[in-house]
Amino acid sequence: MGAATRVTRTVSVRAQRPGATPSPAAAADARGWRAGTWLGAPAPGGLALPSATPAADTLYAPRGVWFDDDLLVVADTGNHRVLIWHGPPTGDHRPADVLLGQSSWAEDTANDGGTGSENGLQLPTGVLVHYGALIVCDAWNHRILIWHDIPTTSRPADLVLGQSDRTGVEPNRGGAPDATSFYWPFGVGIVDDGFWVADTGNRRVLGWLDGIPTGPDQPADVVLGQPDATAREENRGGPAGPCSFRWPHAIADLAGTLLVADAGNHRILGWSTPLLPEERACERREGTDADLVLGQPDFHTATEFPYAPQTAHGLRFPYALTVAGGELAVADTANNRILLWDQPGWSDAAHAGVVGDADGVLAQPSTAANGENRWDAVDRDTLCWPYGIHRHGNRMAIADSGNNRVVVWERG
Repeated sequence: MGAATRVTRTVSVRAQRPGATPSPAAAADARGWRAGTWLGAPAPGGLALPSATPAADTLYAPRGVWFDDDLLVVADTGNHRVLIWHGPPTGDHRPADVLLGQSSWAEDTANDGGTGSENGLQLPTGVLVHYGALIVCDAWNHRILIWHDIPTTSRPADLVLGQSDRTGVEPNRGGAPDATSFYWPFGVGIVDDGFWVADTGNRRVLGWLDGIPTGPDQPADVVLGQPDATAREENRGGPAGPCSFRWPHAIADLAGTLLVADAGNHRILGWSTPLLPEERACERREGTDADLVLGQPDFHTATEFPYAPQTAHGLRFPYALTVAGGELAVADTANNRILLWDQPGWSDAAHAGVVGDADGVLAQPSTAANGENRWDAVDRDTLCWPYGIHRHGNRMAIADSGNNRVVVWERG
């Protein structure tokens, strides 16, 4: 689950828990959202298993998704590839149009069937399209790949960040961390025109304030989560705090607030922007600490409650989040649900930056429940370890990793 997690080809969805009573269909407030199109293999017999031989219409443990009116992009993580659909698919199990990272649709070995990293991928995760450029977190090659325009066929990226060239695959470029290197970068985002990377294995977030770097040797302007660009200890070597991470995984922008899914500390942290280059180290300037926390009662708590009934504000390994129209959705991954906040009140001084209960929940019958597929068979509106989420307008795509699929939910 942490930075060094490897995907293995096993049964992805557990059968019903012994002695469990199946939950009814989700009856909690879903804020008008309903499950729609299903991408990936069907679920005969109630399980959504990964295909032994990948194809254009199958997925294995997808961990990232992005879409708009023209494209849908999925990090098909377990198959070490990225798939692109032209336009959001309008029917279930539609095959992808473009394959990246493999030379054939049937290949599933890292780095293009083991031929090398120049045209291959190894456990890709976060995906993003920004002003026509495709950005992919090639997580276990410890780099970010950028295509200046959307590929129509498999080809090498135009720009590599985190490595000296397309052949480099070592953590931190084969040395100690610095402001140009990555160790298992999981997610990326654009906030206040800056380019931000969740550098998960280094337990930090890097920010380039003028946008996407133009080359691999351009250092980040801001480092959050560590005292400097050379440190990489979990929670900076101590307990959780307002400027520390265990496993930062995803980035989102809420009206200029930088949101980071700090999965290992079971919380979301938020910083008001702009952050300036001199704020590189957390302790150098008063105020660089996070302004808000969601999922914990304060900035110093990192508690998980795996066995107790869940709540409308607690989180367990939140790996992804998305914002649209001022509304926030969080993939509460280990609770197998999506929590929804309508217009969150980040600036409520009475709560000292602590965000309260969610307004809605998807995939569970109540905010107390957290079963994988509601401890029942896979259905269109169930989830098993959702790792990626992206909203565009009144559609929201969820990378339902444990079910080896992506489901596009709709509202309205």
